[in-house]
Amino acid sequence: MPTVDPISDMLTRIRNALMVRHESVDVPYSNVKLGISKILKEEGYIRNYKIFVDEQRKKHLKVYISYDDANVSVITGLKRISKPGRKVYAKVGELPKLTKRIGMVVLSTSHGLMTDKNAKKNNIGGEPLLLIW
Repeated sequence: MPTVDPISDMLTRIRNALMVRHESVDVPYSNVKLGISKILKEEGYIRNYKIFVDEQRKKHLKVYISYDDANVSVITGLKRISKPGRKVYAKVGELPKLTKRIGMVVLSTSHGLMTDKNAKKNNIGGEPLLLIW
């Protein structure tokens, strides 16, 4: 059965894997999820990601979660901002503010997926997809 919001499904799978301290989590493949995984790896929130194809020729994305030396996850929280039932768009000056600059916002812009820091640098607004800290 298809999910209504695939990005929320991905975030929930990652949250559940964090609670039970799994090293990796499997997520159904999509280009948006691949882009989010690339950004999370560049920012150091996950160790790696790989694309696998199963017997039915369906793609899966395996996300390897990053833990520090004390076996505590680097990710402490994930939150979906713009949802299918309530789309949110923000100009450059209206991007969500983060307290003490801990965490980041992943945006969908006309130039592809990027972090809020890169969007401000390039003077681009867009749809804030998720907040991670």
